[in-house]
Amino acid sequence: MDIKFFNTLGREKQAFKPIQPGKAGLYTCGPTVYDYQHIGNFRTFLFEDILKRVLLYNGYEVTHIMNITDVGHLVSDGDTGEDKMEKGSARTGMTVWEISEFYTKFFMDDAKLLNILPPARYTKATEYIQEQIDLIKCLDDKGYAYVTGDGVYFDTSKLTDYGKLARLDIEGLEEGTRIEFSGEKKNKTDFALWKFSPKDTKRQMEWDSPWGKGFPGWHAECSAMSKKFLGDTFDIHCGGIDHIPVHHTNEIAQSEACNGKPFVHYWLHGAFLEEESGKMSKSQGEFLRLQLLIYKGYSPMDYRYLCLGTHYRKRLLFSWELLDQSKAVLGRLKQNIIKFKDLSDSSDLSDSSDLKAKYQNDFTESVNDDLNMPQALAVLWGVVRDENLNSKTKLELIFDFDRVLGLGLDKTEEEKPIDAPAEIMELVNQRLAAKKAKDFKLADELRAKVKDMGYDIVDKKDGTEVKSIRN
Repeated sequence: MDIKFFNTLGREKQAFKPIQPGKAGLYTCGPTVYDYQHIGNFRTFLFEDILKRVLLYNGYEVTHIMNITDVGHLVSDGDTGEDKMEKGSARTGMTVWEISEFYTKFFMDDAKLLNILPPARYTKATEYIQEQIDLIKCLDDKGYAYVTGDGVYFDTSKLTDYGKLARLDIEGLEEGTRIEFSGEKKNKTDFALWKFSPKDTKRQMEWDSPWGKGFPGWHAECSAMSKKFLGDTFDIHCGGIDHIPVHHTNEIAQSEACNGKPFVHYWLHGAFLEEESGKMSKSQGEFLRLQLLIYKGYSPMDYRYLCLGTHYRKRLLFSWELLDQSKAVLGRLKQNIIKFKDLSDSSDLSDSSDLKAKYQNDFTESVNDDLNMPQALAVLWGVVRDENLNSKTKLELIFDFDRVLGLGLDKTEEEKPIDAPAEIMELVNQRLAAKKAKDFKLADELRAKVKDMGYDIVDKKDGTEVKSIRN
């Protein structure tokens, strides 16, 4: 059965035809580690995880590379402003190397909590500076690069198809809408390959190059590192829709100019997670982290289920009410799994192999149709509710589907209350009294105190549950 993806490059669904039969090369744009990743970032990482799981489900051997951007990502798409890592260093008081390690660890920890499969390799931009310099040398030798007072730039006028991914109207671009225009740039869309270190200050991250001391432009890292591990041309490249007009457009330009070959065959992009006030963004100063959801009593799988309910190419409007609904639905699914486990040994229904095959086919058709997870969930719930399937078969199908869903359903067990120490239960009771008195500040403080002591309070419709969070 063919897998079909909506290819941004062609603006249509296309059957997946890998370069090497049975294998798939996948590159996904990872985090810029100057701050925590918010749940909007993780919506993109979750869609990419589903993509990889679908490929694996179909029997492909997947080589997945994800970059860690720890240098070169400026606050402006116009190659101006502060490096985000340097800005993060000034904010935290840590060195750029320290914040890179700090926020990379938090990213990986949150990804694990969300059951996101790790890539074959994480590639940090700072560990592949020479490869980026080699890329820029290639472009310079071929006449695509030129030097200005602040760096080395790519001359986009040398490519007749520049902007093909985003279908940019280059003539109609105005200063400030796509990029800022510099008097030294030859064209509005030209972008930095290498930025020179400021003469009046010393950067924490800078390297020698044939053009002068400085650091690589943001786009160079992905072209250089994907080439090193996936080759000049590979199968699939992913990211958020905000990468289409700038980052991915520039990756294509520099890679194809240097290599003289198509860069990527299939481009997939995920839509934003939005709050009522608009796109979730770290630049706004306030954003939702996975740890906040956990603190409020939600499981990371509640959020994963929420994301599965909306197609990756459609915007998802986040609300606590929707997260409550996802938590409740996932809870019902787990209760059904527990019931099926209890009944699976005593079921006397006749064999349902034909019906089982139909559900497996329906599920595969759904996920292979451009990762249609809402339809895949509908198939899952069809299995749960079908009285013509015995419990053993239902469990087999649910656990098979979960290879793609990634909800950890095979680990579902009856949750048993724990015996918390008397001092913990006293704080729990004090918190309940504070909530009844509408003293929510005190209630939050008491809950935090309980958490510091190794326990978590989970509010449920039928009461309060206390769980140990100690390893």
